[in-house]
Amino acid sequence: MDGHKDVLGMYVGENESAKYWLSIMNELKNRGVEDILIACVDGLSGFPQAIEAVYPQTEIQQCVIHQIRSSTKYVSYKEIKALMADLKLVYAAPTEETALAELDHFKETWDSKYPKIYKSWHEKWAVLATYFKYPLTVRRLIYTTNTVEGFNWQLRKVTKSRIILPSDDNRLKMLYLAMMDITKKVDWSQIRA
Repeated sequence: MDGHKDVLGMYVGENESAKYWLSIMNELKNRGVEDILIACVDGLSGFPQAIEAVYPQTEIQQCVIHQIRSSTKYVSYKEIKALMADLKLVYAAPTEETALAELDHFKETWDSKYPKIYKSWHEKWAVLATYFKYPLTVRRLIYTTNTVEGFNWQLRKVTKSRIILPSDDNRLKMLYLAMMDITKKVDWSQIRA
């Protein structure tokens, strides 16, 4: 609630199933994480359900940037600018009511050419619109997973330069040291998505 962010754990798994995510959430609970206010997720299968199972009061926010990317994947290059301008009226609206009105307008304008876009936004609205409940300053922090992705990108830079590591334990140790270095350098309270 005070804007403090921290890395709570690093996990290596063979796949990201609902069972895997549930084990991660249970471990966090057992380590003392009592509650999560908002979880911004990027569409990983089973992740929202695992969060809700362990932390039922948590509000789930689907990453709007991921939604935009998947929505515009097959849009014609000639139409992308106009379509994105109309879509921005939805996700950048000042209120949820305005956003829903803009989504209806988007449907009227684009549904004949790209019906899957409106359908996807409409079906996922409950988890796409969570951020509208909060002030603009908080919205910027919770509508996207870009902060986490930036952190992961910094970790990938470290692993990319180390081609040969003898074991998973060595990789984890290297990532842990890199995480410690990255989190020392970053003032997480100043991060804005």
